[in-house]
Parts: sequence; structure tokens; C-alpha cells
Amino acid sequence: MSIVFECQGLTKKYGHLLALNAIDLKLESGKIIGLLGPNGSGKTTLLKLGAGLLVPTEGEVLINGLKPSIETKAVTAFLPERNSLDVNMTVDYILKFFADFYFDFNIEKARRLLNDLGVNSKNKLSQLSKGNREKVQLILTMSREAKLYLLDEPIGGVDPASRDYILKTIINSYNKDACVLISTHLIADVEDILDDYVFIREGKIIKKGNVASIKSRNKKSLDQIFREAFTC
Repeated sequence: MSIVFECQGLTKKYGHLLALNAIDLKLESGKIIGLLGPNGSGKTTLLKLGAGLLVPTEGEVLINGLKPSIETKAVTAFLPERNSLDVNMTVDYILKFFADFYFDFNIEKARRLLNDLGVNSKNKLSQLSKGNREKVQLILTMSREAKLYLLDEPIGGVDPASRDYILKTIINSYNKDACVLISTHLIADVEDILDDYVFIREGKIIKKGNVASIKSRNKKSLDQIFREAFTC
């Protein structure tokens, strides 16, 4: 295993608002990791810094040992919380666009996953349900052979029945030499697929470790442990 995602004294301010406060963090390849915290805790900011969409105020974030750049963006697949695709595009057009833009995009995998959903690729995104639009965006992200997947609330806006499909897609589709970082506050839904966890509150990491170990040690679910940590 190798360190794919690393933060050193990472701080981000929006004016007077401190979103991240001197975070130190190392995440290894071959793992699915939960970035877990309530809304406004800094999860999205951390992911956007990793994706190279924001610039740190202080400290640094490293992807495969490099600061965010064209090189790191080429191996990082970012799924934003909100749809970032033009709803007037057809699904087929978007597939071809991704294939042209990302050298690691597996268009056949994407078509197979879309077929599982029964999505007609000739349809525009605007013709799909909200849930299916979000699934399409997830499939596009997970069909890349990336080194780092940054998924921002991938199950936050879908119905419970769709969550199972999304979680199975994440487990079965990612490059097994990669690191998957999932931001969410829906702990109970994701804890069974996580290897490690990171609890974040008010821009600071308050606890992190191996999911199986902490559940065994405490004889509780990760969701229960999370609730206790964030109630105090």
C-alpha cells in the first residue's frame, strides 16, 4: 500500500470563516474511507482541495506525493454533491466527452452499468429522474481507473432503495489499487463498506482509525460511535 492522499497543516479560510483548521492526514491505497461529519464540518472543502478546485490558505495537500496540478487531476476522480453536468446533453454525448477528456475512462464499463439501470443513452439528462441523473454522474466517476476517488455525499440525495445500488457500484467498480474517500453524514448506510473512518467536526479531525477495530473494541456500530462522539 502507498500513501495516495496526504494533508500537512492543511488550513482553509473563507474570509473570516475557518473551514479547515491545520489538518494532518494520510490515506492509503486499496481502501474505502469514510469522511464523516455533520453538515458544515469541512468535508466538501477537504474534497475540493484534494481535487484541486480550491487553494489552501496554509499548509498543503498532496496526491501521490504531488501538489494538486494537471498531473494529479489526471488521476483523481471527483464526484460533486450537486450535478455538474449540462442537463441538455444526452447521456451518450457525455460518455464520449469523458472518453475524450480522460485517458483512464472505461466507456464499456460505463455503458454496462448504465444498461443495468435501464438508462437509454440517447436520452438527455433532463429526461431522467433526479435519482437516475445522480446515478449517471456516479457511474461516470467510477468508470475511471483513477488513483483517488473523492465522492461528496454520493447517497445524500437518493432514496433508500437506490443507496444499495450506489454502494454496490462503488465497491465493484473502483480501481482496487486506488483510495476511495466518501464524504457523508449517513453513517449507518455506508459503514459496512468502509475500511477506515475519519471523524471531522468544525474543520478539525477528532478521531480516525480502522472501522472493524473500533466496532469490535466498543461492541457498537460505527453509527452509534459517531453519534456519541458528536453529541459530546
